[in-house]
Amino acid sequence: MPGGRTLAEWLAYQDTLHPRSIDLGLERVRVVAERLALLPPAGRTAIVGGTNGKGSTSALLAALGQAHGLKVGLFTSPHLLRYTERIRIDGQEVPEAALCAAFAEIEAARGQHTLTYFEFNTLAALLVFRAAGVGLTVLEVGLGGRLDATNLVDADVAVLCSVAMDHRDWLGDTLEAIGTEKAGIFRAGKPVILGDARMPATVTDALVRLQCRPQIAGTHFAWRVHADGRWDVHGGGVDFDGLPPPALAGSIQYRNAAVALAALRVLLAPRQPDVAAVAAGLRAARLPGRLQFVAGPVEWVFDVAHNEAAAAVLASELRARPVRGRTLAVFAVLGDKDAAAVAAQLDGLVDRWLLCTLSGPRALPPEGLRSRMGTLRGELELAGDVDAAVARAQALAQVGDRVVVCGSFHTVGPALILIAP
Repeated sequence: MPGGRTLAEWLAYQDTLHPRSIDLGLERVRVVAERLALLPPAGRTAIVGGTNGKGSTSALLAALGQAHGLKVGLFTSPHLLRYTERIRIDGQEVPEAALCAAFAEIEAARGQHTLTYFEFNTLAALLVFRAAGVGLTVLEVGLGGRLDATNLVDADVAVLCSVAMDHRDWLGDTLEAIGTEKAGIFRAGKPVILGDARMPATVTDALVRLQCRPQIAGTHFAWRVHADGRWDVHGGGVDFDGLPPPALAGSIQYRNAAVALAALRVLLAPRQPDVAAVAAGLRAARLPGRLQFVAGPVEWVFDVAHNEAAAAVLASELRARPVRGRTLAVFAVLGDKDAAAVAAQLDGLVDRWLLCTLSGPRALPPEGLRSRMGTLRGELELAGDVDAAVARAQALAQVGDRVVVCGSFHTVGPALILIAP
């Protein structure tokens, strides 16, 4: 394919290049990365995996690194509104022209090797970061870990935020199997930060087998939150009192911030984190669509929760912020998600469900979604696509009500365009 294509044209091409949208394995993408001389990346590197929490932790780590004077490249997926959200340098989305140039370079280098959409994405991020001369690369794992394209990089520190049930078709249907895949980002003798001490035995086994140097939340470092929202974190070489709360909403973000701080200490060594820079980084972190509250006569809440564990966190936050009126939910999930488990976590809070359909081959029609949801306390209504469901919520909601939009990036993204562009 010749150069000179727009970003939309490149993405459409990538969608058709490989026969499978997901093809876990590193052989093909490694060949292309080596042809492009992308390995190892310059500067320091962190890889952040886990079922939940990895997006927030990656955003916090990037903001903390930037506040300490590092030029930071952040790679995340999927995106909410624009593809360029996936690749950022010092918090700014890279221009479409830079991405198109990177895609053209990858296309010229790949030869007969087919690449998936995500593999193109990962290689483009590494190319753009190399050209920009970043000093810290933060890579959020896309799916699993062991066979994810981001695992091309032998990172200086691996972060595993959590392990819960999700992507069973790809990662296995037990926590132990999923833990094996997630722990694939660990490297022999390298530091590992765990966001929870309650990990499957397969994660612990990997730490021992590889002789990693773990720092475990709640064991090697801990935190305490004060009534005014300020907090302290101690242990693992990180000791701060009276830090400002993370800019990201939700009590879970204290844990994510503590994990990011532990990773930062590894990345800065032998330099120590600076309290003023830590405070600045915590205030600067941004991540739309995760417990994002939009105040008004009707409160809107946007959260991409698409598995049981994430929905439990969302439910806890909603209980902590009760509203006077009813709670409506604009809800859709992809077909490979456990809609019943997500809905069960929110069941006691939602008075009316507006079920919508998503676009794409993994979409689940509203009728299929309704059949999966089981018996719920709230009423269920089929509401068309996301735009129609948002319009229906606007028509139904009264002053004092709350609308929760959740279930997928593909649900939250279009709704955010309508409510909080």
